[in-house]
Amino acid sequence: MATLALCQMRCEVGNIAGNARRMAAFAREARDDHKADLIAFPELALTGYPPEDLLLRAEFVARARAAVLELAALCPGIDMLVGLPWAENGKLYNAVAWVHGGVIAGLYRKQVLPNYGVFDEQRYFKAGRGPLVRPVNGIRVGVTICEDLWEPGPVGGAAEAGAKVVVNVNASPYHRDKDRLRLQVAAGRAIDGRVSLAYVNMVGGQDELVFDGMSFVVDAAGESRARAAGFVEELLIAHFDGDGRPGSGACASWPTGEEALYEALKLGLSDYVRRNGFGTLVLGLSGGIDSALTLALCRDALPQVALRPVMMPSRYTQAMSIEDARAEANALGLTLPVIPIDALYDDFASALDPLWDGPGRALAAENLQARIRGTLLMTIANAHRGLVVVTSNKSELAVGYTTLYGDMAGGYAPLKDVFKTDVYALARYRNRQGAIIPERVIERAPSAELRLDQKDSDSLPAYDLLDAVLRRYVEQDWDADRLVAAGFEKPLVDEVLRLVRAAEHKRKQAPLGTRVTARAFGRDWRYPVTASYEPPRT
Repeated sequence: MATLALCQMRCEVGNIAGNARRMAAFAREARDDHKADLIAFPELALTGYPPEDLLLRAEFVARARAAVLELAALCPGIDMLVGLPWAENGKLYNAVAWVHGGVIAGLYRKQVLPNYGVFDEQRYFKAGRGPLVRPVNGIRVGVTICEDLWEPGPVGGAAEAGAKVVVNVNASPYHRDKDRLRLQVAAGRAIDGRVSLAYVNMVGGQDELVFDGMSFVVDAAGESRARAAGFVEELLIAHFDGDGRPGSGACASWPTGEEALYEALKLGLSDYVRRNGFGTLVLGLSGGIDSALTLALCRDALPQVALRPVMMPSRYTQAMSIEDARAEANALGLTLPVIPIDALYDDFASALDPLWDGPGRALAAENLQARIRGTLLMTIANAHRGLVVVTSNKSELAVGYTTLYGDMAGGYAPLKDVFKTDVYALARYRNRQGAIIPERVIERAPSAELRLDQKDSDSLPAYDLLDAVLRRYVEQDWDADRLVAAGFEKPLVDEVLRLVRAAEHKRKQAPLGTRVTARAFGRDWRYPVTASYEPPRT
């Protein structure tokens, strides 16, 4: 029998020494408390993932190699699978060092290098060749890395080399339903290779990416035998008999739907704030749905961090918006400063006359209000060495219904990859955990309140229709013909696609935000700002 520990851990990019210290602590816990024979850490655990152009610095890569040798000496008595970049003969590999007896006894080099979506591994790494299989207490164990699982060759190669168990180490970012896809692919590989498969994933936030953990073990029939929880660190312990068959282990229930989405948003926000050293969060609280949900996320994700909501009404702000914003702050035990902006607006307008007497003055007047608010929030954040949290959502960013240097001003946008319809669903989910968002905020028609009686519907299609088009166009690359064939009216399709193309310059200047879909505005979306391309019209 062999005991394997899957270390679902947070790994901080660039913090090689800190990552190594924590890995040593986990290894000692696995060895001493669980009698584990082998502990597997996530992909590139020593450096964190993705290290991006840090990999171009030879000193950085050399420090990782030195760290694995130090780690090997610190933890005798347990084998370790340690992810790190490995330089060799002028090439760099995404590798796993197999540590045994205080030395590196074997090295596995990732064979399948993803170069799509958020992944850019071919920029840095060369592909490895061949399996690595070693005995662990009499059981032959093979190693693969992340994307290797999604092609049949690497797991099959390990099985052909005699592996009864294959350990797949990962830094697999979250998006909705990704857990189901991983489990489905892993089960297929296990069945095809007639091997048990142990999948260990990173957990934590890194810039716009969030890693959800959800490590697991499946047997050779593809049946789940053990599962780690989602969005938290955990040591998942699995026992294998002499033929590599896993026994039943802990089997956590994975969050789904709005619960999983909310947990991902919390984790992405909390790690960004914590790892970048912000002690104060500042945001504009408007009485609308987006800022209400953002406020709840900030408090839930970072209960120990100072949270400063600010209300900045104008002559167009309805009384109920101020009432609702106060109710949202009170529900979380927060005070809400109110800074009217009409006097500031009038001063700007006076200073600008007659320079802004042009055909776009009405829109400029609306945007000026947003930019005054953005300036106030940034100034408050600077004074407290804090971070402005942006409240914009994916629907607005897609069609440009947002103001550069106004409501887009700030350092992090938790809802950047969340469509407006999902904002409402998340607000209802959060209220089921404890009502903090007034029902009127969820029920009332959304408005930017930048002119008299303004409604979002004055400028945009209904959000259920808008989001239905955007999901297909942005996330699935449907063209106009396909959208119309699916039943969407041609004028609606043409207008939405026009707005998306026209807003590219705004998206290029948007703050980071947590990626929670398979196609977010960021690493996944690389369209030119300046382009003469026009899609064919139906």
